[in-house]
Amino acid sequence: MEVKLKSSKKIKLKDVSVDERDAMLDSVEYQLDADGNPAGVRMMHSTMTKWIRLGVDGDTSDKFIKTLTLDDRVELFGKMQEILLQGEG
Repeated sequence: MEVKLKSSKKIKLKDVSVDERDAMLDSVEYQLDADGNPAGVRMMHSTMTKWIRLGVDGDTSDKFIKTLTLDDRVELFGKMQEILLQGEG
């Protein structure tokens, strides 16, 4: 599967195994607001990097990741979450 970011970058995603998917989802720890609702992700940068390294098909080197802006990384992380959470429920 390939995703296109707003920056026009196209990123090919792997068909991750169940174990990789679980490791990715388990690494997301949400910060909660005063009412107990999700308000953000703890350790956001390292979590996004982990997801990129596990979920992108192809080069996931530091050199590649450094070509992504913060907006690219946040958008890619969001798209990957949507894809991995399909079928949950």
